[in-house]
Amino acid sequence: MKGKIVQFRRGRHRIHERHFILDVNAKNKGEAEKFVDMKVEWKSPGKKEKIIKGRIAASHGNKGLVRAIFEKGLPGQAINDEVEVKEGK
Repeated sequence: MKGKIVQFRRGRHRIHERHFILDVNAKNKGEAEKFVDMKVEWKSPGKKEKIIKGRIAASHGNKGLVRAIFEKGLPGQAINDEVEVKEGK
């Protein structure tokens, strides 16, 4: 299943470099909570085909977005890129 990176998780004074907000085509918070603990993979578009893995930690807001924590931070160019959402823990 595909998802889309929307933004960094951020506050007024701090950006959490490993936390990203994802759109996984859920309609509301209840549907988004079904994605918690699923694995996420982002593939770089470069020649080396680098893969950065993470997991969905929680839902974010009431509109069906989720928060994913990656093992390393993603580059800023990853915003609006697709990620692969996989079953399993």
